[in-house]
Amino acid sequence: MPTTSSDSQTASTRRTIAVLGNPNVGKTTLFNRIAGIRAKTSNFPGTTQEARVAHVELNASPDDPIESILIDLPGIYSLDLDLSESKICADVLAGTAAPVGEEAHTPDALLVVIDATNLMRNLTIVGESIAKRLPTVVAVNMIDAARRRGIYIDAAKFAECLGCSVVLCSARTGEGVDELTAALSHAKIPDRSAPTDQSGIERWSEDVYALVSMPTEHLADDTLTDRLDRAFTHPVLGMLSFVAIMTGLFWMIFKLASYPMDWIDLWFGAVGSWAGSLIPPGAIHDLMVDGVIAGVGGTVIFLPQICLLFFLLALLEGSGYLARAAFVIDRALRPFGLSGHAFVPLLSSHACAIPGIMAARAIPDKRDRLATILVAPFMSCTARIPVYVLLTTILFPYRPLYQALAFTMCYALGIFAGLFTSLLFRRTILRGKSRPMALELPSYRLPDLKSALLLTFDRGMVFLKKAGTLILAISIVLWWLGAYPHSGPTDAAIELRAQAEALVDPEQAETLLAQADSLDTRNAAANSFLGRIGGTFQPMFAPLGYDRQLTVGVLASFAAREVFVSTMAVQVAGSDDVEDDTVLESIANATNDDGSRIFTYATSWSLLFFYVLASLCLPTLVVTAKEAGGWKWATLQLGWMSLLAYTSALAAYQFIIAAGGS
Repeated sequence: MPTTSSDSQTASTRRTIAVLGNPNVGKTTLFNRIAGIRAKTSNFPGTTQEARVAHVELNASPDDPIESILIDLPGIYSLDLDLSESKICADVLAGTAAPVGEEAHTPDALLVVIDATNLMRNLTIVGESIAKRLPTVVAVNMIDAARRRGIYIDAAKFAECLGCSVVLCSARTGEGVDELTAALSHAKIPDRSAPTDQSGIERWSEDVYALVSMPTEHLADDTLTDRLDRAFTHPVLGMLSFVAIMTGLFWMIFKLASYPMDWIDLWFGAVGSWAGSLIPPGAIHDLMVDGVIAGVGGTVIFLPQICLLFFLLALLEGSGYLARAAFVIDRALRPFGLSGHAFVPLLSSHACAIPGIMAARAIPDKRDRLATILVAPFMSCTARIPVYVLLTTILFPYRPLYQALAFTMCYALGIFAGLFTSLLFRRTILRGKSRPMALELPSYRLPDLKSALLLTFDRGMVFLKKAGTLILAISIVLWWLGAYPHSGPTDAAIELRAQAEALVDPEQAETLLAQADSLDTRNAAANSFLGRIGGTFQPMFAPLGYDRQLTVGVLASFAAREVFVSTMAVQVAGSDDVEDDTVLESIANATNDDGSRIFTYATSWSLLFFYVLASLCLPTLVVTAKEAGGWKWATLQLGWMSLLAYTSALAAYQFIIAAGGS
């Protein structure tokens, strides 16, 4: 049984191993194969560059475990490039930088991961690594794919050329991984050296490649790969392929995720009922059931969509397709000041802007990264869907085609607003020439299922930790604002209850009691702190057609968009059961204090524009401040999106009114 660090190892025997390699060589997949779920996600101080860190035991022998810290460094082509990720890697190897939570010191060993199918290209980073004079092991990954292509690599001669251990392995299948961990336990400083100048390294790479790699047979042109590349990178076919694949991806997300989302909803409903039956009525009961449990449920219910999105993206990336998609999208985004690097963050933002903004860490250019972060919330996330469903149903009752077209318009409008914002910002506050996107098209391969699952698990945990706790706190605050101060029963409700007591028919009595409860709930909502805040700010939203109750719904949404429908249900129907068709019908037909309809045609269009464009999510603003480097960017994001949403909603409302719409 392996021993733990607390009873057999001391700080002096703990070894730090830096994992270095080019992009798309399977470095992170190999890291995950060794570390599993023991890895955690961190950052390098003062940067948005992400680091994966794992504390593992590498066995020099079955009875000799060595506690080690693996640090998965950013993928780079050279340590000498003028890029932030190259500087981070160089600083880590020099002992002047480390991920947050780790001590900065020179690594005890260096694991260089290279691609067996593209050996020549990878030898530059190998030569630069050897020059660092650190104990080094070279992992020649994807050896299974190399064999299928008829490529033979002489590991013994390779090790002789480099003067360090060389292990042939496959992160996807696990071949050679045990041999690799054993080699890391005995890593030594290479007893050979490589040139330090670039031209010398290029000649050295050619000489090494000629000695260690050769085809075992004549390699025919990979016509299938060539044909796929011509299709996936074609200006027209590539875009059509992208649309088809992304349509299928989102169909799977919304179709498959609906089942676990329903289960989660039922489970939290059961937990709320169980907790409610145990806790006596009162403030603690309401806090736990309506604040804590409902707040956690409101967060976790979106987790299946987010996890499924990252899982499918990981499979697409592992297959080699995402690089082709980024190449195609780069052409479309360049005129708006974005690059193909923004593709995955903006795509992820359609599930939730928070992981999308966090994914922007991988964008090397600072201006591109900031522009992507600022426009990511314009992408219609899943939290907006209940609002879109409600409003499109009100606008086009019993006309599913028109509802679908309006729904599609919401997504298109968000994308257009994001592109317009990027163009505006890149020509003003983020003015500057974008860095050309250096893109390598990796080989097509079967994606690694285990690696995709580990990435999904990691991203899901990051979402829960960074968003879930904040949304929980917001939910509790919203509950308190909506629950206090308590209001007594209204005279109308008292009269209805008296009438119910006098009735013999229990069904009629139950109907009157339900009406009385609804009146009291609406009265409590109107006189709560949240209701009073809505009354104070209502004049500001009056030009958009919003009454006091709609204003309350909009203000509550600034904390989290998904609370709009439930807030309106409480305001106008006296119930937060938004799954009840009668409640939704009550919302659609609700009237304000003067008896006129709340959701008129003009008001509904105004709300639709507002919810597409407004930054109605406090957790997103918090993550923007963290990832962009300060609250000034989050404030800019909030101000600009609010201005754009308000003016667009105002224009829509006033135009429809002027055109005679009701």
